[in-house]
Amino acid sequence: MTFAASHLVRHAWVRVLMLAIAALLAFPVAAFAQDAQAERERALTRIERAGDDRISVDLFADGVPKAGKTWMLALRFTPSAPEWHGYWENPGDAGLGMQLTLDLPQGWEAGEPLYSVPKRLLIADLMNHIYEGEYTVLVPVEVPADAVIEGVPSVTGLVEYLACTDEICVPQGAVLSAGQAGASGGDFAKWRAQVAPLLDAAARFSIDGEVLRLGIPLPESVELSDPYVFIANTQLVDYAPFQSFWRDGDRLVVEIALNEFGSREVERVEGILSFGDETGVRFVAEAGEVAVSGERIITMNSSDGVTPPLWTLILGALVGGLILNIMPCVFPILSLKALSLARAGGSEKEAKAEGLAYTAGVVLACVALGGIMLALRAAGEQVGWAFQLQSPSVVVLLLVLATVITMNFAGIFELPSVDTGSGQGRSAFASGLLAAIAATPCTGPFMAAALGAALLLPTPLALLLFAMLGLGLALPFLAIGFVPAIRERLPKPGAWMDTFRRAMAIPMGLTAMALLWLTVQLGGRGFGLFALVMLFGIVLALFVVGRLQQAGKMAWPAFGLVAAPFLIFGAFALPSSYAPEARDLSASLLEPQAFSRETLAEARSTGQPVFVWFTADWCVTCKVNESVAIEREATAEAFDEAGVVAIVGDWTVRDEEITQFLTEQGAAGVPLYLWYEPGAEAEQLPQVLTPEMLTERASRSR
Repeated sequence: MTFAASHLVRHAWVRVLMLAIAALLAFPVAAFAQDAQAERERALTRIERAGDDRISVDLFADGVPKAGKTWMLALRFTPSAPEWHGYWENPGDAGLGMQLTLDLPQGWEAGEPLYSVPKRLLIADLMNHIYEGEYTVLVPVEVPADAVIEGVPSVTGLVEYLACTDEICVPQGAVLSAGQAGASGGDFAKWRAQVAPLLDAAARFSIDGEVLRLGIPLPESVELSDPYVFIANTQLVDYAPFQSFWRDGDRLVVEIALNEFGSREVERVEGILSFGDETGVRFVAEAGEVAVSGERIITMNSSDGVTPPLWTLILGALVGGLILNIMPCVFPILSLKALSLARAGGSEKEAKAEGLAYTAGVVLACVALGGIMLALRAAGEQVGWAFQLQSPSVVVLLLVLATVITMNFAGIFELPSVDTGSGQGRSAFASGLLAAIAATPCTGPFMAAALGAALLLPTPLALLLFAMLGLGLALPFLAIGFVPAIRERLPKPGAWMDTFRRAMAIPMGLTAMALLWLTVQLGGRGFGLFALVMLFGIVLALFVVGRLQQAGKMAWPAFGLVAAPFLIFGAFALPSSYAPEARDLSASLLEPQAFSRETLAEARSTGQPVFVWFTADWCVTCKVNESVAIEREATAEAFDEAGVVAIVGDWTVRDEEITQFLTEQGAAGVPLYLWYEPGAEAEQLPQVLTPEMLTERASRSR
């Protein structure tokens, strides 16, 4: 074979080999093109079937693009009726984000869609990130620097999305064209202003156990009425639980519970921080250390579903007040109610007058206490529900009042303003005032959410909740006054009422003894001793009044002469002897530690279950729970076997750290019981504990 022939043969083989390689390389490209075309045809089929009759969409272009610049497109979504809503890019626990495909000129690149601040919608514990009404999604397009532009280019595309009501969801889709509304159009200035702007400084994020922690740079001057963070990363966090916020100068710290089944390996976190008034900012967070610091922000998630709507809170306050009638902390004033119930056996007019007067007293007292509490909190004081019983002077005043009522019931003296005989008693209003003050130191079932929300709601709505609490407390008495069938079952007024009144001196006397014990707990033994001396002078003066009344002589001037020296003594001696004693934790079977945030954090870091309870010596419900469920040998043994760390917060005397922590937990008062499983957030236990509740919980934690 000649050289030329050999060369031609080798050259032919090379050509065959190159053609084979080219065919192999072209095969996946052709296959990919075929797959893309097939998917496009499937999308067109879905769109033709779905249509956009529930939420229509139009494509707008922002004028003529310029080479080397960013050109903006806009998708304008318009619901056909108010009940339909669309979704953010991360729809939350349900829904579907927008799927967009654009046909752009060669070399032109579409960026990530830009959204306005979404809203929250909670349905059946599923959090949805939605848009209500008309909304716009902007799509930035990067135009190459060498692009040859002759007017507005032809832009087409496909978009698929979901339209939902609170009950149904319907897939939607449309074929897009920038020519639908002309080559340009739309209010791009307005739409750009609606998009959440991107922070010019990077945020930081860290993952600590089961919590995502964000540090977002935000000027301290920015007001946050109801902050919430929408996380763009899917399957990273739980959407429905509450988020925790701290304000530390020009930095906002956020904690969000992680998704139990989501990945913990994330390079960056993106999202939108909503300020609570349909405004917010976009952020991009890089991995880094984020420490919790600054002042805790108490948020009130409104009727978008994160917390119960107002009607639920009103119902909770009403039912909670009603239940207070059978709660242990109401027992001290049952004697007053019993006498009032007996008086209601008179005429219908008298019964209604008694019921209305008593109700007015209860409601006024609850609203007044709530208003004072809100005013003090607005002034920067850390106070909560039943704050009045944290004041030694108020407790001493209640002690004197309970003692006076006890002696009046026992027949030692007569007090015209507390008429307990037949006829229309003029004391119903005063009885209502006293009932509310003495009956509301503890929060019962259904009250916790309502009173916790009252700390965050606007003042008029908060006072409405306090009024409903008072109405619930007075409701049984009011029903007796206005429902004849109930009154008919009551015994008729008669001589037996005098005996009944004297019998009711016993529970009122026990109330006075409990208040004396509380006085010692609040101010120390010396304080309690001086209060007892002052009380002795008042009792002595009332005995003198009773004797003079029996003799038919003028009595009350003598009361002033006898009681005045003791009252003057109390006015000077009580303040100087006030010396509260620290709680003796060694007496508890659970050997608890005193509450502080540092103690709680250290206990949780051990990887053991943690039980925290908040109590007060003036809270009868707390004491009953401690006797029934907490201070038990069985509970101590179960805690020891499961390695449960016990922590107690004593709120008998005002404690700002405890008050702030209670508020953060949505509790306006005590009792509050929290259980922490290792690595998990707090779980609130019921406010009324059963004997086996804690032992069973400890057994499950082994």
